[in-house]
Amino acid sequence: MTDIIAGASPDRSVDKNLRWNFTVNLIDIAFITLGISLVSRDTVLPVLVSTLTDSNLAIGLIAALYGLGIYLPQLFTANFTERLLYKKPFVMLVGSFGERLPYLLMGVAVWFFAVPAPNLALVLVLSCLALTGFAAGAATPAWYDLIAKVIPVQRRGVWSGLGHGIGALMAIFGAFLVGRILDSYPYPNNFALLFLLAFLATCISFVGLALNREPPSPMVKAHVSTRHYFRQLPGVLRANANYRRFFISRTVVILGTMANSFFIIYGSQRFALGGAAIGALTAALVASQAVMSLVWGVVGDRAGHKVVLASAAALLALASLNTLLAPSQSWLLLSFILLGAASSGDGVSGLNIILEFAAPEDRPTYIGLTNTLLALPIVLAPILGGWLATVASFPALLGVAAILAATGSTLLAFWVHEPRKHASTIQPLAAP
Repeated sequence: MTDIIAGASPDRSVDKNLRWNFTVNLIDIAFITLGISLVSRDTVLPVLVSTLTDSNLAIGLIAALYGLGIYLPQLFTANFTERLLYKKPFVMLVGSFGERLPYLLMGVAVWFFAVPAPNLALVLVLSCLALTGFAAGAATPAWYDLIAKVIPVQRRGVWSGLGHGIGALMAIFGAFLVGRILDSYPYPNNFALLFLLAFLATCISFVGLALNREPPSPMVKAHVSTRHYFRQLPGVLRANANYRRFFISRTVVILGTMANSFFIIYGSQRFALGGAAIGALTAALVASQAVMSLVWGVVGDRAGHKVVLASAAALLALASLNTLLAPSQSWLLLSFILLGAASSGDGVSGLNIILEFAAPEDRPTYIGLTNTLLALPIVLAPILGGWLATVASFPALLGVAAILAATGSTLLAFWVHEPRKHASTIQPLAAP
C-alpha cells in the first residue's frame, strides 16, 4: 500500500465552518466565472484575434493554448500537492500572479500594440492566455482537494452549480456590457477595457479563495521521488477498467469541441455580426450556463455526474448541428444556449466525477493524471478545427464535431459505469 503520514484526525470544524466555506467559495467561483465571461473564449477572444490576423489556426490556438496550460501541468504538481498538509497557501500563490494578473497584461498589450503592431499584440495575448491557463492548471489538484476537504460530496454538486449559476447570472449583465463597450468605444480600447474589467472580477474572486477556513489534511503522503511517482501512473489505467473507459469517452467528447471557437466566426461571416449581436450571443451563452449550472448541480448530486457529462455532450452535438443548419442570425442564439448548457455541464461535473474514481489520498493524482492525459486532445481539437475549416470548410468542421460529440455522449451513457455506485470497492494506489 502507499505510504501514508498521518496529518490530523478528521477535523470537526469542517461541519462548523461548512456554511462559511460554502459561501466564500461561491464568491470565488462566481466572480471568476464573471471575469472569464467578459473576455469569453467562445465569443470575445475569437473576434479580437480575427481583428489581429486572418488565420483560422490562430483562432484555434485560443482554446489550444489555454487547454494546454490548464491540463498539462496538473500531473506534475499532483505529487507535490499530496504532501501538503494545507493546500490554500499554494493555491493563493499560483492563483494571484499566474492566473489573474495576465488579464491585466492582456489589456495593456491590446491597448498599446493592437493597432501599431498587431502581430506583437497577438503573440502577447496568446502568451498571457497560456500563462493564466498554466497557473490555473498547476493549482487545480491542490484547489480541488481543498474543495473536497471543506465541502462534503453531497454538497459539491449544489455548490458548483450554484457558484457557476450565480457567476453566469452576473455575466448576463456583463454580456450586455460587452456589447455596449464594443460598440461605444473605439478599437482597440474597447477590448482593453474588457480585459481590465475581467481582471477586477477575478481579483474579487481571489478574496473568496483567501477567506477559506481550511482544516489540515487527515492524511498526507510520504515523499516519493518524481521517478517513482510516475512509475505508478500506468497502473491506474491498467487496474481501473471503468476509469479507463471514462478517459476514452471523455477524449472523444473533447475532440467534439473542435468547432466551439468557430461558432462566432462562422456566424460573423454569414450574418455580419456587430458588437450588439456579439453581446447578445454572449448573454445567451452565460444565461444558459446560469440556469443549467443549477440544474446540473442537482442532477449530479442525485443521479451522478456521469449523467451530466453524457447529457452535456449530446447538447454539444446539437449545438454544432444547429450552427450548421442555421438559416438566420436569430438561430445562432439557440447554438449558444446549447453551447452554454454543454459547457456548464462540463464545469459542474468534469472534475467532480474524477474524485469518485479515487481513494481520498489519491485524489490529486487522479485529477492530475486525467487532466494531463487529456491535454493532448484538448490541444489538438481546436487546432484540427482550424485546419479543417481552412482546407475543407466551416460546414465540414461543424459536421465532424457533431459526430464526435454524439459518439462521446453514447460511450459515456452506455459504456461507463456510474463510479459512485462502486465507491466502497476503491482501493488506494499501491506503492511503486
